[in-house]
Amino acid sequence: MRSLLLMGLLGAFSFTAHAGPQINVGTVYDYLDGDKSTYLKRVFNSGDSTAFVKVNVLEILYDADGTSREVPVETSADSVSRNGVMASPARLIVSAKGMQGTRLLYMGERDKERYFRVRFVPVVPEKEDEFVISNEERDDYRKSLSAGVNVMTGFGTIFFVRPKNARFDTVISDGASRYELRNNGNTVLVVDEFKSCSLKDENDCGPTTKHHVLAGKTFSFDKEKGREHRFIVVEGESRKVLKVAGR
Repeated sequence: MRSLLLMGLLGAFSFTAHAGPQINVGTVYDYLDGDKSTYLKRVFNSGDSTAFVKVNVLEILYDADGTSREVPVETSADSVSRNGVMASPARLIVSAKGMQGTRLLYMGERDKERYFRVRFVPVVPEKEDEFVISNEERDDYRKSLSAGVNVMTGFGTIFFVRPKNARFDTVISDGASRYELRNNGNTVLVVDEFKSCSLKDENDCGPTTKHHVLAGKTFSFDKEKGREHRFIVVEGESRKVLKVAGR
């Protein structure tokens, strides 16, 4: 398959599991429509102690050979003007069983699609972390966690920023032995809930996967005799359920 997979997002950041904060950021993939400039991302804490969460943003750039690299978001010398995404606030204090939100703000041109990795990292607060708490509260929190071994797991998500004039143009090539979807638009399309199932046994299905097909890229697969590929093509708000059987 020649689709571009933006995976590896649930890399856990292991710190020093009986008790402690346990955060959840909901969906792994988020999309900012062309007519929007802000996106609210919620962080939930199902643990039994407060979570102090740092939000970090990196831009994902793709080279001509398809390899990717992550770079800091551009900031001007005055640290105010940005060309990319920033999180506001970038420090969250999420109470036990509570929720807090951060807004992902996009600033800059919208002539092409851009991609960002947003990391939500729970930490034991230090003075330089800029959490608005007193030294006494910081020390008390550290002592409460030191009573046992704790695992504080952070999460990474991918944030797609669509161009201002987003355009979908999916071209399908349905050959005798191979099926192909080409993205001739200027924004990502999603092949969701993709799986291969036996035509004779509904319970005989392969794993379900999600594929992101960037502008100019192709997603394709070989047809299998006696099996049917099932998936949903997502173009923004549009969802098309498709089934492709082998011949």
